[in-house]
Amino acid sequence: MDLSIAITKTKQLQQTIEKVIRGKSEVIRLSLIALLAGGHLLIEDVPGVGKTTLAQAMARSFNCSFNRIQFTSDLLPSDIVGLSVYNQRTDNFEFRSGPIFANVILADEINRTTPKTQSSLLEAMAEGHVTIENKTYPLPKPFIVLATQNPVEHHGTYPLPESQLDRFMMRISMGYPEMSEEKQILRNQMTRHPIEDIEAVMQASDVVELQKLVRNVRVDDLILDYLVKIVNTTRSTDLLELGVSPRASLALLHASQACAVLEKRDYCIPDDIKQLVVPVFAHRVVVNARYGSTKRQTEEAESVLHEILRSVEVPL
Repeated sequence: MDLSIAITKTKQLQQTIEKVIRGKSEVIRLSLIALLAGGHLLIEDVPGVGKTTLAQAMARSFNCSFNRIQFTSDLLPSDIVGLSVYNQRTDNFEFRSGPIFANVILADEINRTTPKTQSSLLEAMAEGHVTIENKTYPLPKPFIVLATQNPVEHHGTYPLPESQLDRFMMRISMGYPEMSEEKQILRNQMTRHPIEDIEAVMQASDVVELQKLVRNVRVDDLILDYLVKIVNTTRSTDLLELGVSPRASLALLHASQACAVLEKRDYCIPDDIKQLVVPVFAHRVVVNARYGSTKRQTEEAESVLHEILRSVEVPL
């Protein structure tokens, strides 16, 4: 697939999702960057702003398998990855795959299940396969986990540990719509939901081809130096107790390559890095308690990252 075809297909994909998610073009763009870069997405916001709808719209916009997993406190790992069942006819155990075996996984309210069940996603998200009873089963390609959580409601929740958060390429927030957009949302859903009218604009194989194209986007050594300086600053600054990992560096690199494709380029520029540092890094860093404020952890992390971006020289 060449760049011109990729640009056309990604534009069609974005326009299709925008028919359902009104006034959130930047959120949709970041979601597509995660998809094209082969990453996973954590959507964090209050209930009712369209987190689940975004995941469903993305899944319907290309021909793929889609499973929604509603995370609850009594959910078990086998409810996600599957288990072996004894077959009396054959006198053997047969593997019954769980809902994780799909192209797009909606992990709804992921922080409402226990750490044991949360950890069942780690191998799938990091390596694209699951291991059950010493046997490894590959997951379909493309594979993306879209997880949602409510940052305000903490009753009966289990906060995701840093190791789990590090598996997500980006964390985004939907936010409330503008008044004009909310009016249009009400008008569009008077009789039926517009998501029912979504038609696929590409195949799952097209997404795999797009992901391969993204990895071939050119990244100059100066751009890599700029990225590494930002990463190193998160590890050395007194403002942060925990900087970002090499996995985060790779996530930012691949996300920047995907961003370049969406911007109709086959090479990265510093702006690709700058605009993605916050969504890629903010959920991975821990702000030093000595510099804490009345702001939420998310807002504090974003403020520190903006300060780091101002301190690191941009290559010309």
